[in-house]
Amino acid sequence: MRENAIAPAAPAWRQAVAGAQILFVAFGALVLVPLLTGLNPSMALLGAGVGTLLFQALTRRQVPIFLGSSFAFIAPIIYSMQTWGLPATMGALACVSLAYFAFAGLVKRYGAQVVHRLMPPVVIGPIIMVIGLALAGVAVNMAMGLSGDGKLTLMPREQALLLAVVSLGTTMAAAIFARGILRLVPILLGVAAGYVLAALMGDVDFSRIANAPWIAMPHFVTPSFELAAILFMLPVALAPAIEHVGNVIAVGGVTGRDYTREPGLHRTLAGDGLGVLFAGMVGGPPVTTYAEVTGAVTLTRNFNPVIMTWAAVFAVAMAFVGKFNAVLQSIPAPVMGGIMILLFGSIAAIGLKTLIAARTDLEEPRNLVIVSTVLVLGIGGFGFSIGSFVLQGVSLCGVFAVLLNLVLPEKRANG
Repeated sequence: MRENAIAPAAPAWRQAVAGAQILFVAFGALVLVPLLTGLNPSMALLGAGVGTLLFQALTRRQVPIFLGSSFAFIAPIIYSMQTWGLPATMGALACVSLAYFAFAGLVKRYGAQVVHRLMPPVVIGPIIMVIGLALAGVAVNMAMGLSGDGKLTLMPREQALLLAVVSLGTTMAAAIFARGILRLVPILLGVAAGYVLAALMGDVDFSRIANAPWIAMPHFVTPSFELAAILFMLPVALAPAIEHVGNVIAVGGVTGRDYTREPGLHRTLAGDGLGVLFAGMVGGPPVTTYAEVTGAVTLTRNFNPVIMTWAAVFAVAMAFVGKFNAVLQSIPAPVMGGIMILLFGSIAAIGLKTLIAARTDLEEPRNLVIVSTVLVLGIGGFGFSIGSFVLQGVSLCGVFAVLLNLVLPEKRANG
């Protein structure tokens, strides 16, 4: 079988090197989410490492998948932290695992088709587009040297734009022209180029790095549970749950195995949910399957799930390196702003691709109503509150799109 390209008896050092390569591929996106949301990068590494190990335990270490920080939660995390604070946000993120467990139960009872029936492309496509476009203003502000909300000036505009352009340009060039393993890490290369230029321009504070200890315990966050924050965050799980299904099928296509049957899609969803639960309980962003890792598996033809175990162990170890965390937190905002411009646009493009790949007919009034309404409500920031309950942004779009899909008739009325 092709999945045995690396035999179980392969030397441990070779598996360890392969695992380090997987972490390298996932690293840029993994730490990007906490850097954009204000969470601790060390906790993202810890959550990804332990989350992957939990996933492997539940799936009997049969699937070559690594779990990393989910982009779908960037906007909801930022809003939730501003509204309810960090502990309540972590509690809400931990409760997102309930959605994964519910999906896992539905899949076990009715089969994978129930997920696609509730959330077809006409629902998921615009939700993913909103995830990307809702933060367009934040990306532009940071690229211009402002804080994400545009209220504070962090750096002169000309200086900030230079850093943003170099970071963005390097990422674009790597994504288009790079070959081999470098093509899988465009974000990492873009951040590195921007960081080096910022250091040469004197925009990096190295004193914090020098003062940081080599070994440091990550800062754990004790979650609190507020119903309003939980109800706000739960619907966001719709998009990453669908992404999870797609990635499990994709990696199965690469290895030649049907993981939806063995160990079963219900197990992979529940394993992802366990990772999300752990991350939220300790102070990290939710985790999800990574397309970058599937790309690395495709490129290296290295299908042994043991390499994901090594990647997870390395991620946990890196979470305790204090100087490494200090380096990540010293990256200037314009560097991240440049990366965000491409990242958020790419997420929106994936949503558009979802509609195109499914040949969604937007001349059909039903489809047009769902897509157009969700886009305007999401990008426009529409929301409402009842007491302490708030529904806004991606959360509102997710609920609204599912309800419209269930209520509106399938065919255009004659007449």
